[in-house]
Formats: sequence, C-alpha cells, structure tokens
Amino acid sequence: MTTIDGASFTIGIEEEYLLLDPASGDLVGDQAVQEAIIDDVKSSLSEDIGMATPEFLKAQVEVGTSVCTSVQSVRDRLRALRLAVAEAADKRGLAPIAASTHPTAMWSRLQHTDKERYSMLANDLQEVARRLVICGMHVHVGIADNEHRIDLLGQIAYFLPHLLVLTTSSPFWQGRDTGLKSYRLAVFDELPRTGLPESFDSWSHYEKHITALVRAGAVEDGSKIWWDIRPHYKFPTLEMRIADICTRMEDGIAVAATYACLLSMLQRLRRKNQRWRNYSNMLIQENRWRAQRYGKDRGLIDFGINSEVPYPDLLEEIIDLVAEDADRLNCMDEVLHTRTILERGTSADNQVRIYREAKAAGKDETAAFKDVTDWLIAATVQDL
Repeated sequence: MTTIDGASFTIGIEEEYLLLDPASGDLVGDQAVQEAIIDDVKSSLSEDIGMATPEFLKAQVEVGTSVCTSVQSVRDRLRALRLAVAEAADKRGLAPIAASTHPTAMWSRLQHTDKERYSMLANDLQEVARRLVICGMHVHVGIADNEHRIDLLGQIAYFLPHLLVLTTSSPFWQGRDTGLKSYRLAVFDELPRTGLPESFDSWSHYEKHITALVRAGAVEDGSKIWWDIRPHYKFPTLEMRIADICTRMEDGIAVAATYACLLSMLQRLRRKNQRWRNYSNMLIQENRWRAQRYGKDRGLIDFGINSEVPYPDLLEEIIDLVAEDADRLNCMDEVLHTRTILERGTSADNQVRIYREAKAAGKDETAAFKDVTDWLIAATVQDL
C-alpha cells in the first residue's frame, strides 16, 4: 500500500478555466452557456471521474477530480475533465483556456455567477471581488492525522515559491504587460485571509483561531481561509493553492506530483525525528515575491546560505530531495517533467514571447494579444 503518513496515498486536483470566443479571443460571460457546459460534462462523465461546477464569474468553469490513489489516476481523470469541458464549449462555438488571467479582459465589464454563495462574496468584498478575473489550480494531498497536517503546513510553506515558479501563467492584465509572471497573486492578495499560512503549534491551536473568527461572525467556516496552502475545511487534505493554473496539463501534473513528493519527504524526515527548518513568513514572502515577479528568470534565496541561487539549481536540489519518494509514489517521470517546464518555459514565458514576437513583426496590440489567446486555446488541449 502506497502511503504518506501511514494512510493510503490520495491526491486530487481542481482547475478553473475561462471561456472564450475563439474568433475574437474575448471572454464570454453567459450563465446559461456556463450551465449548459457543466450539464454536458456531468452527463458525459461519471462522478468517479470528477465534477464540473460554476465559478465566481459567468465566464468561468471549475473542474475537480475525484479522490485518486496515484498520480497516473489523477492525470487520467483531469484529462477526461478538460476534454469534456473543451468538447462542451466547442459545441457552443467557445473554447476554454487554462490561464490565470485573460490578456485583455476588462474586469468592470464582467458579471459574477448568480448563485447565493457568489452574491454573498460580491456583497461582502465589493470592488475587491469584482476584480477576480483570475483562475488557479488547487492540489489536495491526503494527510489523515490532524497533527501531522498542521506540522506539515508549517514546513511545506518554504517550498511554495518554488512551486509557483513552475506554474506562472498570468503576465498580462487588461491589455498590459504587467512585468510580473504571476499577476494573479497581486489580484488575489487584495482579499482578506490570503497569502502565506499562519504558524500553529498544534491542531487545537489552529482550531482555536478558526473558532474565534466564526464566533465573531467574520467567517462561516474554514472555507473563507484562502491561504496559499491550507488544511481543507471539510476533507483531511493539505490543499496547495498558490499555483497559477498551468496551460499545458502535463505541467500541472508535474507540479502536483512534486508537491505530493515534498510532503512525503517531510513525513519521511518526521519518522526519523527530523524536520525541515521553519523560516519566518518575512523570509518566505521574499521568495514568494521573486517567484511572482521573475518566475524562473531569477533565482530564489536559499536561506540556509543566505544567498540567491539560480532556480534550475534549486529545482535539481528538490528533485534529489524527493527522488526516494517519487520512486515510491511511482511518479518519477512526472517529477522530472519539471525540467521540461524550464526548458520550454512556463505559460507566462510563452505568452510574453508570443506577444513580443507579434509586436516585433509589426502587429498592433489587438492582433498581438489575439496571437496570445490563440496559443492559449491550442495549448490548453495540447496534452489531451
């Protein structure tokens, strides 16, 4: 039996897609169309594959795999879900893109989905919520023991910037090159209860803080805690949320596998009465910003030696750290695919490259951004 903390290894992935008119490259926010696409996915796939649901915007669809017991299984289910959304959208003359921002969408022209949860969010968060034209990828890994989950929450935070680098897909915002590889985080960080997780001594310490917010009427439950990683409020998982959504599915699978192997590595150290050193949020935040701003183009800081290290070198260190775990979880190929991400660039790297090539060829802004959305449409289904 493959395990991480003594229980069977489980993993699941959620992804959010934007719906486009491929002819114009513009977002299409039509709730009737959104619901029809979701109904098609539900009718074409069984619940043991996963499910499709509405997201905050009418121009969005979210999918989530069922609970899987291997990386290969989660890949198969995610592939089926992406393909089902693409086919359902195509029937209506639309296409999904897996990108954390749309290159030119104006958030002020979009409407949130008419559901009670989203209406409450819009009312509570006001202009902050209206700017949420963003998508992400969330990876759940099962950690059955509450105390283990809290212990890992503190340790895994160190690696979150390293994972963000591999997923960046949001360089543009409202028709501008932001200069950031993950502008999505800049938008998301405007919400309350976001960013790096708080540090807790125990599960009861964590529960005490959540209870304080609930009793004060600030939140209904832990679902309104939107940290970069969190203990899920309902399931016994550690949910990694810092990632942009990878445009190519295989890149997302590689990041999910690496995240699972890092948790396994930390649990392996725990069994030897060892642990990863805890670093302050102030230090980790510096790497988070570097990942958000530069992606793979600049190094991150190794706080063990207090020096910037090129990202490819850091990635090789991670691969070495988790090699035993990747072998045990049967996902070494997926972890090694992270090298391929660096070689051909993340989605953000490719979007910026395509835009700049189009501009250099004499195309105007509209045509250059259309080249970007054309690439996003094709790359979203490229691995399917």
